[in-house]
Amino acid sequence: MGYNNWVQEHALKHKKIVEKLVNAGLDKAAIIEYFDFENMKEKEIDFCPLYADNKKCHDMESLNCYLCSCPNFRFKDEGIQKVEEKMQYSYCSIDSKDGKQGVYAESIHQDCSGCSVPHHRSYVEKHFDLDWAKIMQVCKA
Repeated sequence: MGYNNWVQEHALKHKKIVEKLVNAGLDKAAIIEYFDFENMKEKEIDFCPLYADNKKCHDMESLNCYLCSCPNFRFKDEGIQKVEEKMQYSYCSIDSKDGKQGVYAESIHQDCSGCSVPHHRSYVEKHFDLDWAKIMQVCKA
């Protein structure tokens, strides 16, 4: 599955949860709190495949799942540029010191596994929008 398809599918899952929370009268702070990993793995097990194994995508104590994926991630399914005979498909727009470029056969992809930027509550609060897809629009390179 390409990045575009994943973003579209995830946006629909995210929207369904947010609509449920808004209809229940939750405000911004309560919605962000709802997306805490510990809560999500119990109440929204289908939101992330890692929930079934009680596994976090990043090793951090207080992980917030509202910004599953990062607004600083840039991608293009057809490729961004050739780098030494390999095609680069993604990169970090802020060049996070905790991220890196991973080389996989003939492909180069951003490896965000060491970066927890979008999973901190303060970052979510700063970039919050009820429409996750709107936040993620900037990701297309």
